[in-house]
Amino acid sequence: MTEIIGAYGGYRKTLSFGFACLIYHATEVFCERNYSYKNDALGKTVGQMIGAARSARQNIVEGSSRAGTSKETELRLYDVAKGSLEELAGDYEAFLIGRGELPWAASDPRVSRLSSLVLDRYTGPLDRHDYGEYILAMRKRFSEFLESADPIVAANSILIAIDQACKLLHRQMESIADTFRKEGGFTERLSKARLETRDAQVAAAGAPKCPKCGKLMRKVVARKGRNAGNPFWACTGYPDCNGTRNFTAKG
Repeated sequence: MTEIIGAYGGYRKTLSFGFACLIYHATEVFCERNYSYKNDALGKTVGQMIGAARSARQNIVEGSSRAGTSKETELRLYDVAKGSLEELAGDYEAFLIGRGELPWAASDPRVSRLSSLVLDRYTGPLDRHDYGEYILAMRKRFSEFLESADPIVAANSILIAIDQACKLLHRQMESIADTFRKEGGFTERLSKARLETRDAQVAAAGAPKCPKCGKLMRKVVARKGRNAGNPFWACTGYPDCNGTRNFTAKG
């Protein structure tokens, strides 16, 4: 039988979520160290930066949680997460330029050093405690860069992490779209499951077999033509088979 509710909630297993967590925590540390009432009197910069980082993390969570019933919603929320990260990148770029600093070039040796640090894919149980241990370990691994006391190093490092997270989210979105093209979504699964149940009920009621392919037939009602409103037997293999029989109470 067709499963109506698809797979969902596996966000902790994705590298995009791991990076989103690191970016969120690094942004909290960055804002605490580099913004004060003096240079951010209304708290707008801090609020927007932490809000964007949080939005990215939480939209990945919600998108994954909705995956079982709506691929469209999952895609939309991952796109929102990606947009939030790109918004956050704009704040870090502005921070660097505002202090007369250029974002690191790809040839900068610090980029190579940061790129040599690998974010492990989480493979443990999907519970908060074990995932918390994993994130703390990854924060420690990347802290030299992402949580550096040097704001120029921290800003550049977080920008690189954001770029990586966006690339990963884009790949996830492409994979989801491809799966949807091949398998359909929640509505298609509902229809298929209902047809399977109806076919089983018809079989139990003694439906005839198709004269063309031998599969069981189901009772349907003609929607148009001279027989509109009248029932007839149609092959359950439709549209691959268009076999029909006249309907009688005994099949």
